[in-house]
Amino acid sequence: MTVDRNVLVEVSVDTVASAIAAQNGGAGRVELCSALLEGGLTPSVGLIETTRAAISIPLFVMIRPRGGDFLYDDHEFTAMRRDIEIAKHLHADGVVFGILLENGDVDVHRTKALVEFARPLAVTFHRAFDMTRDLFRSLEDVCATGAERLLTSGGAATASDGASTIAELIKKAGPRVVGMPGSGIKPQNARKLVDQTRAHEIHVGLRSVLPSPMQYQNARVAMGSIGEREYQRFSVREEDVRALCVALD
Repeated sequence: MTVDRNVLVEVSVDTVASAIAAQNGGAGRVELCSALLEGGLTPSVGLIETTRAAISIPLFVMIRPRGGDFLYDDHEFTAMRRDIEIAKHLHADGVVFGILLENGDVDVHRTKALVEFARPLAVTFHRAFDMTRDLFRSLEDVCATGAERLLTSGGAATASDGASTIAELIKKAGPRVVGMPGSGIKPQNARKLVDQTRAHEIHVGLRSVLPSPMQYQNARVAMGSIGEREYQRFSVREEDVRALCVALD
């Protein structure tokens, strides 16, 4: 049975153009990152500043100093703290991060320290959660950190695959933390997922591949490790965000 509710749509973006498209398409919030091909890293000061100037909806900033795992050394932790300070100064509305211990549990102590340092910004614990060894123990740990929001695919490859687990996590969390499904959510499956999980917020990518406008392309050289994507751009399209929002009505 369909349950009518207002569902906030958060869109992950890594360009100003994508942030504007998300807002114009009906998104309620954007998560700003760089390097979305690596799952999202901390964006530059310039990108935060120009995105904040371009949109009026809430802006959450990813705080992730590198790709790979979520076990951070002292230097990386210091960098995360500094990046949170910068996000606050640039008028972000929230920050997004997650820290784990080497045994696969949530690092409650250091995560809580960053949550408290981030105030008054809102905090989302991101999908590092899905890499923990026990999701339901980790739910209690995330609640103990004081984070307001938890992004999860239910430990599965996509939110649709993990829908039953997400529903149980949201039920167990109650009012303590907002459970936000994310990964693989499209206009075609968004309504069903919301009905299954009873989520009030969802996190989407909706990126489309755009060809580079470069007339000359040097196929012999790649700047990164994914050479075949050297002349590809990824962007959020306004019409895709609007289609998803319409599907949720």
